[in-house]
Amino acid sequence: MEIIDAIILGIIQGLTEFLPVSSSGHLELGKAILGSNALPEESLLFTVVLHFATALSTIVVFRKDVWDIIKGLFQFNWNEQTQFSLKIIISMIPAALIGFFLEDFMEVFFDGAIIIVGIMLIITAVLLYLADLAKTTDKGVSYRSAFVIGMAQAVAMLPGISRSGATISTAVLLGIDKTKSARFSFLMVVPLIIGKVAKDILSGDINFVGDETVAMGAGFIAAFVAGLAACTWMLKIVRQSKLTYFAIYCLIVGLVAIAWSIWG
Repeated sequence: MEIIDAIILGIIQGLTEFLPVSSSGHLELGKAILGSNALPEESLLFTVVLHFATALSTIVVFRKDVWDIIKGLFQFNWNEQTQFSLKIIISMIPAALIGFFLEDFMEVFFDGAIIIVGIMLIITAVLLYLADLAKTTDKGVSYRSAFVIGMAQAVAMLPGISRSGATISTAVLLGIDKTKSARFSFLMVVPLIIGKVAKDILSGDINFVGDETVAMGAGFIAAFVAGLAACTWMLKIVRQSKLTYFAIYCLIVGLVAIAWSIWG
């Protein structure tokens, strides 16, 4: 993989991880446009590395929240931070189960299946449109809703289903406040990605030697910097509840992807 290609894909990942337009779907489209001939496992590996970069950018943006949660946990009381952490853990269960038992099966979808990406982007568009129709509330995340949101996150492992779009839309459709939905959506993925990367490093699936190391490093830095900007920007956008614009974008890109896959 060329360094320039890696940087381009890193910027795509950083921008689309937080915008509800599917980072994994755009990565697959980007790799197809750039002519990447990576094997499925190499393609998935690069995707994981870029997701780790945006996880770090999330920690930086929400550093105060993360620090408050850590301090609250070490008080060893049934406080707000402990309850929030438990909800995060509950939300991780569906995706963790799929990642553990169906990882090999999921790799098939990261092999340039552009028509699948197009279909999933259209599904994302529908979710975002429905969420925009929901009424504004001040309801918080419950334990039950945390699990349901986690199921949406598990489905969003498919390229083309926006993780932030699916989780925020699901939370909003459950009646949860939009700002609280965005905060929970962004924080819930951090331990999942870090756990995934740690698992791959310990198993030897990820190593930092070889011809692709420099390119992956460049992509990592690009995704981290772009992620910082996109996360901050997205928090402002969610407060305005203008998800329909993203729905239209996903619909157009999805239709173009399907047409390109069939006739391109």
